[in-house]
Amino acid sequence: MKRRPIYVELNIHADMEKLWTYTQTAELHEQWDLRFSSITYLPRNAERNTQAFLYETRIGFEGTGARLSTLAFGSEQKISLIRHGAGYWQYRQNADSITFLTRYDYATRFGRLGQWFDSLLFRPLFGWATALSFDVLRLWLEKQIPPAVSLQRTLIHYLCTGLLSLLWLYEGLIPKWIYPEAGELSMMQSTHMFPGMELQALKWLGAAEILLGLMLLPYHRAKWIYQLQSAGLLALAGGALACTPSLLTQPFNPFVISAAMLGLCLTGMWTSRDLPNAVNCIRKKGEGKK
Repeated sequence: MKRRPIYVELNIHADMEKLWTYTQTAELHEQWDLRFSSITYLPRNAERNTQAFLYETRIGFEGTGARLSTLAFGSEQKISLIRHGAGYWQYRQNADSITFLTRYDYATRFGRLGQWFDSLLFRPLFGWATALSFDVLRLWLEKQIPPAVSLQRTLIHYLCTGLLSLLWLYEGLIPKWIYPEAGELSMMQSTHMFPGMELQALKWLGAAEILLGLMLLPYHRAKWIYQLQSAGLLALAGGALACTPSLLTQPFNPFVISAAMLGLCLTGMWTSRDLPNAVNCIRKKGEGKK
């Protein structure tokens, strides 16, 4: 099975010396690189003028590397997928930025099964983690957002948007399409807006809510999707309570549910700003050239 090396490239507006320091100093490197949980200096090779490191990774191997633009890594652990590998980091000075890129490849254990697992899951995950790490580093250097803040914001953002999408899908599907008689249909009938067509109107409303939940997945970084959802939540809650004020006395009424979803919506919109994104990186060599 032919392997495709992992390649990641990103332009960073920073000073060359600062970028070099943040990528070649173990204490700084381990803060922004999602692949490694810790990086430790090993005894320096005075004859070859190289600096070795011990890497402990979050994703699946331990290895050593030299403090050069080239890197060799591997693991003697029997359970490690990666047997050995090599690659490089390159720093290209541009007029107002530095092109920071990496290319590396590795051999796997466990025969054909390991090759399939690597091709289908591990290698895409490792490449994505590399690209996301590069963008975390860019935000640190360009906007002074520490990696811990970027990663915390990312976790909060995806947790909020994931829950919000799930709630929209649930509210649109379960009470409006599957069990409308449980209460939603009577609420629609109490509005007297669609006489004789309340069930159809309820299903159209449910379809709109399902659509909002699905739209959030590809557009979760865009402000307009949260503005649209906020307007929808206010309209749904306001309309339901205006027609049936007694709903306020019930547990988990439209006001409570909409307020919770609105909180998730506002948090998702707030955390979408300066969110690290692996898509900002070039993943194929020469892809950024015109």
